[in-house]
Amino acid sequence: MDDAVERSAIRKIYWRLLPIAIFTYLLAYIDRINVGFAALTMRGDLHMSATQFGFASGIFFWGYFIFEVPSNVIMEKVGARIWIARIMISWGVLAAATAFVTGTNSFAVLRFLLGVAEAGFLPGLILYFTYWLPGYHHARVVSGFLVGLPIAVALGSPVSTALLSLDGWLGLHGWQHMYLFEGLPTVLIGFAVLFILTDRPAQAKFLTQPEKDWLSRTLEAEKRTKEAKGRMSLWQALVDFKVLMLALNYLGIVTASLGMLIFIPQIIKSLGVTSNMTVGWLTMIPYIAAGIVELIWGQVSDRMNERRWNLFTGCMLSAIGLVIAGLTMGTWWALFGMTIAACGFYGSKGPFWAMPGMFLTGPAAAAGIAWINSIGNLGGFFGPWYVGFMKDATGSYSGGLYGLALFGFAAAVITVLFLDIPNPAPVRTQVAE
Repeated sequence: MDDAVERSAIRKIYWRLLPIAIFTYLLAYIDRINVGFAALTMRGDLHMSATQFGFASGIFFWGYFIFEVPSNVIMEKVGARIWIARIMISWGVLAAATAFVTGTNSFAVLRFLLGVAEAGFLPGLILYFTYWLPGYHHARVVSGFLVGLPIAVALGSPVSTALLSLDGWLGLHGWQHMYLFEGLPTVLIGFAVLFILTDRPAQAKFLTQPEKDWLSRTLEAEKRTKEAKGRMSLWQALVDFKVLMLALNYLGIVTASLGMLIFIPQIIKSLGVTSNMTVGWLTMIPYIAAGIVELIWGQVSDRMNERRWNLFTGCMLSAIGLVIAGLTMGTWWALFGMTIAACGFYGSKGPFWAMPGMFLTGPAAAAGIAWINSIGNLGGFFGPWYVGFMKDATGSYSGGLYGLALFGFAAAVITVLFLDIPNPAPVRTQVAE
């Protein structure tokens, strides 16, 4: 009986919550990374060097870093529905406002404020799904909604570059149209979230009472298993060794990932591509492959009930791909290398984000997940800045890619040495179809 109730409950949760999570994170990531496509013309219009552009783009993550933990703690108290809607509305307004920056300083200020507005969104969604699903579903569901990342790049690439072609319409530059057309829909979806999301399973009208009862028993049993090894306070979670090692691992992989992502349109253009639209189509290739790999990898990690070695493999694959891209810079093999790297970046996300929930509960989970994400996302500042600096210093992107590869390799080493975390979740092979 319980097996039938489980299958029914999990299927309903997946179909009700996963689509909106994917769509909202897709919009978030488009608003975060469209700056890479804007750079194709924006840098020239605003007279910014590669270093200035990389610095101003990456300062987004300092706002993210400072406000991430407070944002997730607030969500734990007021509920996901209201807080996720607030995040989306505020970041949509600021993303659209980026259309009106006039130089490096105003661009950096808007990017910082955008980071403040978006802080807590990813860890908020990860925490949200721990309220709804047992641990043996976590890699799969995280991979499921984080597939919005590569989809955002794949779909956003041709859309963003197409909007650049509106240059001169209504007296605006193409990149200004891009920020406006891609920012304002996020505001509308933010209001829709208020009517779509449900905070907790007990409030879910789409679940039957037996389904709510099964879910409550299962999640409570998992919570007791974790807390039997010691319950952490919010403040203990911020200094816990495993939390800090997860944060360092994520710092390495995010530095490598976003260092490549922000500059990949310019790298592709440096291969001799003259059309911005063609740049957009070619940028889709690594991220379509990464999206497919991400979904498969999350399934594999859950079926194996294994996180550490799946994470290690993803980190190593990213480092190898970046080395290939650096060695072959100036040829189309560089695009192949970046595709391998993207598969590693995104394949690692499911097993990685399943790990905090293996030992954190309650307020400690809210703070710990946010702390991991906030420290890790500082890589979004260092990666683009470093690649831009190396491009200005050497005239090539190769040096920047080699440096990013070292961050991927460091993340792999941290995984092997410090992330042997026992998994309290039982192995389950029955998955909602």
